[in-house]
Amino acid sequence: MDDHSGEVAEKSLWVSLANISGVGSQTFYHLLKAFGNPENIYRASYKQLTEIVSAAIAAEIQKGPAQTGIDTLTQWLASPNNHIVTLADAEYPKSLLEITDPPPFLYTKGNLALLNQPGIAIVGSRNASVQGEKNAEAFAHDLSAYGLCIVSGLALGIDGAAHRGALSANGATIAVVGTGLDIVYPAKHRDLAHQIAQQGLIISEFSLGTPSKPQNFPKRNRIISGLSLGCLVVEANLQSGSQITARLAAEQGREIFAIPGSIHSPMSKGCHQLIKQGAKLVDCLQDITEELKLDTPNPRIALTVDGKSTTDDSENHLLLNTMGFEAISLEQLVAVSGLTVSAVSSMLMLLELEGKVANLAGEQYQRII
Repeated sequence: MDDHSGEVAEKSLWVSLANISGVGSQTFYHLLKAFGNPENIYRASYKQLTEIVSAAIAAEIQKGPAQTGIDTLTQWLASPNNHIVTLADAEYPKSLLEITDPPPFLYTKGNLALLNQPGIAIVGSRNASVQGEKNAEAFAHDLSAYGLCIVSGLALGIDGAAHRGALSANGATIAVVGTGLDIVYPAKHRDLAHQIAQQGLIISEFSLGTPSKPQNFPKRNRIISGLSLGCLVVEANLQSGSQITARLAAEQGREIFAIPGSIHSPMSKGCHQLIKQGAKLVDCLQDITEELKLDTPNPRIALTVDGKSTTDDSENHLLLNTMGFEAISLEQLVAVSGLTVSAVSSMLMLLELEGKVANLAGEQYQRII
């Protein structure tokens, strides 16, 4: 039996056991604690099994490992970047062993070494504002300089921006998804997922072929927070999945960070609620780095805090001082700056190209971090 066949045979036992109805992560853990590994679980007697699980589950285990899906699993594991990492493997993330219900195993695609790199979760709304996405991207980019792996969920909005920020800094990022790893969801992030698989890591606890289901995403959130030292919520409404991730992070003993926003924006209300409940208010990078006691950053990555590069003193940025962070029209900028329409328009164009200002509908402009 070659190494690949051996891996398929071993991992298929884990997959088969997890696919039995009623065997969740906690039940799986109790079975492992009692019998050591899936092979021993399948060899256990009905009487031994019923001391740990229900009669129905014991009866299913007694039938032996299911053979359905083996061909699909064999083909998937044939790729050199695809693996199943179990609780018995050295690569299994130690941080997940600290949570109450660690997944028994993870499907992974990419760089396995990232599973045990210190990480920070960056999460937020799928319907994020332009400024929210820029905030997520900037913080992810700069936190990568401190050796942190950026962990998020590959969703539209803040998640995608966080992954892009890490990748733009040649940093590490992990995408924790709520589908099987043979499915890319959302489809709009196909190219981003491919890039993460090449430069970072995509993981899931769900079987190959599992489609997008609403109930899977809150479940995957415990892994996002569990892999991280802390969780930064960039934008979120009061009923968002990001609130769930933050709550799970708090229960897991992780630090919670939140970026405040306009009192008029529904996308800020979730962050404001978290701050009221004790999350650390974040308006600059140092709020996170000091709380987590991070080492000196890699000097190759220029930090951008409060919308200004540490080495950039261009005249164009003087206009930022008159903008604030609320949307403002071209006419208002001309009035408050005392500059001509032509001069302000030229500065705005350059600032927009630099990613410092967003051009909104109706000739409105907004300063971005």
